[in-house]
Amino acid sequence: MRIEVTRDVFRLAEAFTIARGSRTEARVLTVRVTEGGVTGWGECVPYARYDETLESVEAQIAALPEDLERGALQDLLPAGAARNAVDCALWDLEAKRAGRRVWELAGLSAPGPEITAYTLSLQAPDAMRAAATKHAHRPLLKVKLGTPDDMPRLEAVRAGAPDARIIVDANEGWSAEVYADLAPHLKRLGVELVEQPLPAGEDEALRGLDRPVPICADESCHDRASLPALTGLYDIVNVKLDKTGGLTEALALRAEAERQGYAVFVGCMVGSSLAMAPAVLLAQGAAVTDLDGPLLLAEDRDPPLVYDAAGVHPPEAALWG
Repeated sequence: MRIEVTRDVFRLAEAFTIARGSRTEARVLTVRVTEGGVTGWGECVPYARYDETLESVEAQIAALPEDLERGALQDLLPAGAARNAVDCALWDLEAKRAGRRVWELAGLSAPGPEITAYTLSLQAPDAMRAAATKHAHRPLLKVKLGTPDDMPRLEAVRAGAPDARIIVDANEGWSAEVYADLAPHLKRLGVELVEQPLPAGEDEALRGLDRPVPICADESCHDRASLPALTGLYDIVNVKLDKTGGLTEALALRAEAERQGYAVFVGCMVGSSLAMAPAVLLAQGAAVTDLDGPLLLAEDRDPPLVYDAAGVHPPEAALWG
């Protein structure tokens, strides 16, 4: 088996800003696994928040043995970007060698389109109102917040898109005091959920606070091992392939989270259609799907995922799986 890693850069349609900073391009790693003349591929987005760099993830992948199997991979690499790209490449390889789709191999039902959120970047209130107006036709808007002065931004978005469904992502940017102050206004403005209001590791501060809208764990939830610490603090968990370390663990995390009574949010990093493709299978019937990465790009894979009024469609076999 041969494993090849390449770096790819995709320009964004416009600058993308969250509480931790801005970017104008998506830098990803593409992994190709070849065996018997057949190649499967996958993509990951190394994330500095989790102490990942392009170099560190490449080194993790380079250290893998040549006689690699997907089952063994779960013990060879920790949850994270490196394992994600390799795991998804191995799923794609298995599907191609079997002449079947990944959803069949995984024992899933045939997938269909899922309505996805569209993300509005963190900006000044006037700019966010303009963005909300531009995208008010979309069925679900995700608003990036995460500063102590977010009320004018949220009011501006609601004014720009008075009829839109809205969810909010604070990206660990609030304190317990800021969240408590904003919480009733989230309800008043029709916000349906808030992602990760407090920094991961400070989750316990949520205990006992009013939750007028559901709270979703993002940075606080990586894989199944994360779940015990979330009990009584969160209503929803955000499952991302780059956090779980691939589709294999993501499917297991989703099943266990639902068994424990959590709703499931399927999210993404900013990547191409190749990164989203496995997540579309994971997102089937999820409470919230946020797989808008390709919609934020100025360029994409060929063939790309299809996005239309029905949502994001499952990948063609020519793309993945």
